[in-house]
Amino acid sequence: MRMLKAAGLAALCAVLSGTAARADTVPIVKGNDTGGIISYNLVGHADVRAIAIDHCARYGKVVKLLGVQANYGGYISFACRWVPYGADQRPLRVAY
Repeated sequence: MRMLKAAGLAALCAVLSGTAARADTVPIVKGNDTGGIISYNLVGHADVRAIAIDHCARYGKVVKLLGVQANYGGYISFACRWVPYGADQRPLRVAY
C-alpha cells in the first residue's frame, strides 16, 4: 500500500513539474463594461488606443483614457462611458 501511494505521488510530481507556471503572461486587456487596464509593455508594439476603443465598443460605449504608469510592469487605465465627456448627445444604444 505504501508503494502504491509513493508511486502515485511520484507520478503526480512528474506531471506537475512538466507543466509551466505561466506566471509571466499578461492579458492584453483586463476589464469589463466600466473600463479596464492595458499592459504598458504594448506601447511600442500596438496601438493601445485602438485596443481600448475595441474593448469598449463591445459594450456599445466610448473610451476615455485615464492614466499611464510609464514604468516596467505598469498599466494604461481607461473608462468606458455611454456618452463622451462634454457631449450634448443622448446615450448610445446597443442593438442586440
